[in-house]
Amino acid sequence: MAALRRSGRISVCSCTLSISFIFLALSLILPSTALPAGWFSTGPLTTARYGHTATLLPNGKVLVAGGSGVASAELYNPASGKWSAAGFMASTRKAHTATLLPSGEVLVVGGWNGLNDLASAELYNPATGAWSSVGSLTTGREGHTATLLPNGKVLVAGGYKYGVGYLSNPELYDPVAKSWSAAGFMNLEGRDHTATLLPNGKVLVAGGYRSGVTLPYAELYDPGTGTWTPTAALKAPRASHTATLLPDGKVLVAGGASLGINLASAELYDPATTTWTPTYTSLTTARSVHTATLLPDGQVLVAGGTSGVPLSSAELYTYTPAGGSWAPTGSFITSRYDHTATLLPDGQVLVAGGLGSNAGMLASAEIYHSYGGAWTPTGSLAAARSSHTATRFADGRVLAAGGQTGGYNNTFLETTEIYYPAMGTWSGGQKMSTPRSSHTATLLSKGGLVLVAGGENDSGILASAELCDPATGKWFGTGSLGTARMWHTATLLPKGGEILVAGGWSPTASAELYDPVSETWSSTGPLTTTRFLHTATLLPNGKVLVTGGGLGSYLASAEIYNRASGSWSATGSMATGRWGHTATLLLNGKVLVTGGTNVSDTLLASAELYDPATENWSDTGSLRTSRANHTATLLPNGKVLVAGGGYGDDYSLASAELYDPATGTWSYTGSLSMGRLAYTATLLTDGRVLATGGSMIYNPLTTAELYYLSPARARFIPAIWELLLLQ
Repeated sequence: MAALRRSGRISVCSCTLSISFIFLALSLILPSTALPAGWFSTGPLTTARYGHTATLLPNGKVLVAGGSGVASAELYNPASGKWSAAGFMASTRKAHTATLLPSGEVLVVGGWNGLNDLASAELYNPATGAWSSVGSLTTGREGHTATLLPNGKVLVAGGYKYGVGYLSNPELYDPVAKSWSAAGFMNLEGRDHTATLLPNGKVLVAGGYRSGVTLPYAELYDPGTGTWTPTAALKAPRASHTATLLPDGKVLVAGGASLGINLASAELYDPATTTWTPTYTSLTTARSVHTATLLPDGQVLVAGGTSGVPLSSAELYTYTPAGGSWAPTGSFITSRYDHTATLLPDGQVLVAGGLGSNAGMLASAEIYHSYGGAWTPTGSLAAARSSHTATRFADGRVLAAGGQTGGYNNTFLETTEIYYPAMGTWSGGQKMSTPRSSHTATLLSKGGLVLVAGGENDSGILASAELCDPATGKWFGTGSLGTARMWHTATLLPKGGEILVAGGWSPTASAELYDPVSETWSSTGPLTTTRFLHTATLLPNGKVLVTGGGLGSYLASAEIYNRASGSWSATGSMATGRWGHTATLLLNGKVLVTGGTNVSDTLLASAELYDPATENWSDTGSLRTSRANHTATLLPNGKVLVAGGGYGDDYSLASAELYDPATGTWSYTGSLSMGRLAYTATLLTDGRVLATGGSMIYNPLTTAELYYLSPARARFIPAIWELLLLQ
């Protein structure tokens, strides 16, 4: 109990009206796509290789060619997950390039054969499965780039030739004439740079390595004039980095190495202003010789590489107005660098080969299934707080109220702050009349006022209540509860806009109703069982389901409140007693209960479904991670986001996972930037989820972050969702 009192827990109220028709409409309109998350093994290459290329062919297969000491090629078939032979090139080659031509053929250029840097080039014809030689470069090279231009030609730039040095003489391949020609001279020579085709048709070349020096320089090639022009230099010199063209036309450069030091920094190039700006956060892991893949939802998957040792970690870049942020995602099964990553037609990513531990060549391959979501930082609170409330106003702003600083020097807070989603910032709100934590906050249907009730502070458990007017930000008193309580629940009822408060500590079975017109409380029928740290969920039929909680033991019982009779009645019991759990109304009308704790404070992974039609419970898939005092948020696509949690002040989780009602299964999604418990999670009007404050190992938090599920995966229907949110 002492641990609970230190960390606290807020009771999240579902502010909805009797809107069965909205849930029905959403369930019909919003398809739920079951996508397992993370990396999964697929068929291995027939030949281990690194320094190879991988090219997606028009038929959906992937051509892998060459690698260190390897002349063979092979094809990956996503339908079967298997590889098959695709002939042999005329020479072994690594550090070469492979470019898909408009004809569907693949042009392979240059590379190192173990003795010399090659000038030769070859074509692979998918229709015949045959390789053929084409005209050679003027200068053999490795570590160069090859870029398909809008006119169908291929620009080969930079690189290194043994015995000659670093190269500044780019060349153009004409697929019609099957010949090469000079393409002017770059301002600087180097290798292991990047080249990116911009929306304006120009090519941005950035960074690289030359004669013991890592380069910060960047330049632009204009195919119309055939000239090279310097542009703004990178903020940090780098080589063996990645460059990805984003949907908004900017270029994301990430990681790399400089003078033997691997980099975590990332920056954005804006062609409109020809400037570089750092991303809002750096990569979570410094890395070079990694891969970067633009996913269909606009996120960028960076995977593997080396930080002195091969890496298995991967992370996702998500755009934000502040400049974009990084968050970890699932890790490789096998650590690797100098591998390839290819976006498949179905949105999955194929990673193949590379170098693993002890510099061993790999034949293994893996498939990434996108989680479809990630957390990014947003503005921080002015005051650290946990066990507070967060309530979304009708205009989209979020009110964070009260709470406590936690830890051993605990202070109860009367301060409030307001979050502005459009700017991603907080501003100070007016103070409540009473400091409090472990209270409830409910958006009233009349006038958009917020009712805060109960809780605790230094004087003890509270009966007082107060109202906040979003228009002015002012607080004013209202009628007090008949019974002082904390760790209770508060539920907005559909008729009359009354608020039902039930249970809580010090242990009580009493329940009472708040009338927003008279601003008074009145007793209603008591719960059949005294309970606190329970949940309360408004069902589509207007009744309220209360589950679990504690009274010296962990309760499995559940009961239903009927406003018409003002009474409670028992309903089916859960299979497992629990408190500190969550309960979420799904679009199909069922209620999902997750996690919590029971005997000996054991964290639970189990989840159960309540069906109001039958008043019975059934098991569903278990959480990937046991947790209590977490949050659960119904997303616009019908899935449920569960994040954070822990127990007491010495154990907090950062992981998050998604529940898919269609399959009854859980999959990991992007993790919070830090472990959080006794925090809040608020669904914003644009479908993002705002996580605010909380505590992590005795440390109260000021930080906040946003979870974003891409529109393609969210299938967001703003008009209908607004009806749900604004009730």
